[in-house]
Amino acid sequence: MISPSVVVLDYGSGNIHSAAKALELAGARVSLSSEKSVAEAADGLLVPGVGAFSAVMAGINSVRGGAAIEKRLTGGRPVLGICVGMQVLFEHGLERGNDTPGLGEWPGVVTELDAPILPHMGWNTVDAPADSRLFAGIADERFYFVHSYAAREWTLEVHDPFPHPRLTWANHGGDTFLAAVENGPLSATQFHPEKSGEAGIRLLKNWLETL
Repeated sequence: MISPSVVVLDYGSGNIHSAAKALELAGARVSLSSEKSVAEAADGLLVPGVGAFSAVMAGINSVRGGAAIEKRLTGGRPVLGICVGMQVLFEHGLERGNDTPGLGEWPGVVTELDAPILPHMGWNTVDAPADSRLFAGIADERFYFVHSYAAREWTLEVHDPFPHPRLTWANHGGDTFLAAVENGPLSATQFHPEKSGEAGIRLLKNWLETL
C-alpha cells in the first residue's frame, strides 16, 4: 500500500518538526509547507499550534491557512488540528483580555481553564466515545497535555442525516474540557499526540487510516 501524503502547515509554529516525525513513525509521507495549493492537495493536512491563540491565528492568516482548511473541508478532505491548532477551529479565543477571532469551523469560545494549577501540563486520561475512530484501541491510554485554555463546551447542533460529532472529554482540577473532536473530515486534539509516546503514534495511525 502507498503511504498517505500529509502536509504539516508551516506558518511558524514551534512544534512542526516533532509533529512531522510522529506522522512519519505512524506511516505517512510527510512534508512541511506554507503553500496553500500544497496544503490543499495532500491526502491529509495537520495544523499544529503552540503558544498564544492570537499568535497562531496571525501565523495561519499569513499563509492563507484558513482558506486552505475551508477548501479541504468543503471537499471532504481530512484535517487534523493539534493543541492551539484545535483551539483556533472555534469562533473566538479569549486570552488575557484579548478576544481574537478564530477560524469559525465550530461555534464556541476558547477560555481559560477554571483549575487551581495552570498550565495543565502532563499526562491525563480521556473519556472517549465507544465509536471513536481516533481512540480505537487506545481509549484507556494517557495522553500528554500542555495548555491553560480550552473549549469547555460544545454548542454545534447537528441534525440527521448528518453524522453527529464524536466528542472526547478530559478533566483537570475539576474543570471539564474537550480533549478531542471528530466531526466528519475535521478532527482535532487538545493534547499533543507527538508527545504522547506509543499511544500518540497509534492515534495518528488511526487518523491516517481515515485518509
